[in-house]
Amino acid sequence: MPITVADTGEEMIVRKVGGNSEVKLHLENLGIVPGGFVTLIAVNNGNVILKVKESRIALNKDMAMKIMV
Repeated sequence: MPITVADTGEEMIVRKVGGNSEVKLHLENLGIVPGGFVTLIAVNNGNVILKVKESRIALNKDMAMKIMV
Protein backbone atom coordinates (compact mmCIF):
# COMPACT_ATOMS: atom_id res chain seq x y z
CA MET A 1 0.00 0.00 0.00
CA PRO A 2 1.24 3.56 -0.57
CA ILE A 3 2.59 5.30 2.50
CA THR A 4 -0.08 8.02 2.19
CA VAL A 5 -2.77 5.62 3.46
CA ALA A 6 -0.74 4.07 6.30
CA ASP A 7 -1.36 4.78 9.99
CA THR A 8 0.53 7.71 11.48
CA GLY A 9 3.09 7.02 14.18
CA GLU A 10 3.74 3.47 13.01
CA GLU A 11 7.21 2.36 11.92
CA MET A 12 7.02 0.50 8.61
CA ILE A 13 9.34 -1.28 6.22
CA VAL A 14 9.63 0.15 2.71
CA ARG A 15 8.70 -2.69 0.32
CA LYS A 16 9.13 -0.94 -3.03
CA VAL A 17 10.06 2.46 -4.43
CA GLY A 18 8.45 3.26 -7.78
CA GLY A 19 9.02 5.96 -10.37
CA ASN A 20 11.72 6.62 -12.90
CA SER A 21 15.42 6.28 -12.12
CA GLU A 22 15.72 9.96 -11.19
CA VAL A 23 12.94 9.70 -8.59
CA LYS A 24 14.36 6.47 -7.17
CA LEU A 25 17.81 8.04 -6.86
CA HIS A 26 16.37 11.12 -5.12
CA LEU A 27 14.47 9.00 -2.58
CA GLU A 28 17.52 6.78 -2.07
CA ASN A 29 19.61 9.87 -1.32
CA LEU A 30 17.02 10.81 1.32
CA GLY A 31 17.42 7.36 2.92
CA ILE A 32 14.20 5.84 1.59
CA VAL A 33 15.23 2.45 0.22
CA PRO A 34 13.54 -0.96 0.01
CA GLY A 35 14.07 -2.80 3.28
CA GLY A 36 14.58 0.44 5.20
CA PHE A 37 12.41 1.67 8.05
CA VAL A 38 10.27 4.84 7.91
CA THR A 39 7.73 6.31 10.31
CA LEU A 40 4.77 8.31 9.05
CA ILE A 41 4.59 11.44 11.20
CA ALA A 42 1.76 13.35 9.48
CA VAL A 43 -0.42 13.47 6.36
CA ASN A 44 -1.94 16.70 5.07
CA ASN A 45 -3.94 16.48 1.81
CA GLY A 46 -1.73 13.60 0.67
CA ASN A 47 1.52 15.40 1.46
CA VAL A 48 3.51 13.56 4.11
CA ILE A 49 6.15 14.07 6.76
CA LEU A 50 8.30 11.00 7.33
CA LYS A 51 10.90 10.12 9.91
CA VAL A 52 13.80 8.37 8.21
CA LYS A 53 16.54 7.33 10.62
CA GLU A 54 16.89 10.50 12.75
CA SER A 55 15.65 12.99 10.12
CA ARG A 56 12.23 14.34 9.20
CA ILE A 57 11.46 14.59 5.51
CA ALA A 58 8.50 16.30 3.83
CA LEU A 59 7.30 14.88 0.50
CA ASN A 60 4.51 15.96 -1.81
CA LYS A 61 1.66 13.59 -2.65
CA ASP A 62 3.07 12.51 -6.02
CA MET A 63 6.42 11.52 -4.52
CA ALA A 64 4.83 9.84 -1.48
CA MET A 65 2.56 7.69 -3.71
CA LYS A 66 5.68 6.03 -5.12
CA ILE A 67 6.67 4.62 -1.71
CA MET A 68 5.05 1.26 -0.96
CA VAL A 69 5.10 -0.15 2.57
